[in-house]
Amino acid sequence: MTEDLGTPVLDDHLHLDPRHGRGIEAVEEFARLGGTHLLVVNKPSWLLGVEPDEPEEFRAVFEETLETVAAATEALPGRAWPVLGVHPGLISRLVDERGFSPEDARDLMRGGLKVASEYVADGDALALKSGRPHYDVSDAVWEASNAVTRRAFELGAEVDCAVQLHTEATEDLTDLAAVAEAVGLDPANVVKHYAAGELAGVTPSVMSDEERLERAAESGEPFLMETDYVDDPDRPGMVLGPKTVPRRVRWLLEEGHEEAVRRAHVETPRDVYGIDTESTLEREP
Repeated sequence: MTEDLGTPVLDDHLHLDPRHGRGIEAVEEFARLGGTHLLVVNKPSWLLGVEPDEPEEFRAVFEETLETVAAATEALPGRAWPVLGVHPGLISRLVDERGFSPEDARDLMRGGLKVASEYVADGDALALKSGRPHYDVSDAVWEASNAVTRRAFELGAEVDCAVQLHTEATEDLTDLAAVAEAVGLDPANVVKHYAAGELAGVTPSVMSDEERLERAAESGEPFLMETDYVDDPDRPGMVLGPKTVPRRVRWLLEEGHEEAVRRAHVETPRDVYGIDTESTLEREP
């Protein structure tokens, strides 16, 4: 029995791994609870066995993600979209474990983003993913990471798409909003994943715990909802599970936050990504 919450229900950021994790089983669980749409972000390249030396080598990660998204769409009453990019944590792996200089790592990661942007330009992916480490790094690595992020914004402006960011925990990203604006990308089309309930500068993709969501709902500002589900059997409790967004949508509706639910699942997805979660939703009569 599939629950119908009377609204589109979008998880803005999760990972799927049919090879190592639950894959489409997690999608089916999401759908049973009333979930309708997903933005599936490619897993970090090294978790799929890809240790790139050239930008083209990221393509294997992106192709696998596209296949997974196609299968997820088949299991949803709405659909899934791919978000492709280079995880900012890769810079530490390249510099600390593989002997890259920060500058060489920067160039490889920017090249990988360029490859990802080709999928967006061709209509095969929805958005890009980039960012900077959420942990302490050297000044050189921080500078290189910010250069990678700037390149993601440039590419987003070129191919007219949103950019999802992985960053440090913060409620103020006006510095990156200014960078986006400087290269021609509307900061509203920059999304911080794993966000708190409110965020200055760019659009928050709020981790779906009740406290954060209540702040987001009461703020009156645009927001999205996510789980950051990692689909890794070795880290089962690391983040929220695939049932969480539908359950929290039901809770928000019970608490009288109908307008906030519409904002998070219809209006903000439309304004940030250009997607229509209503027309892409097929309900049984």
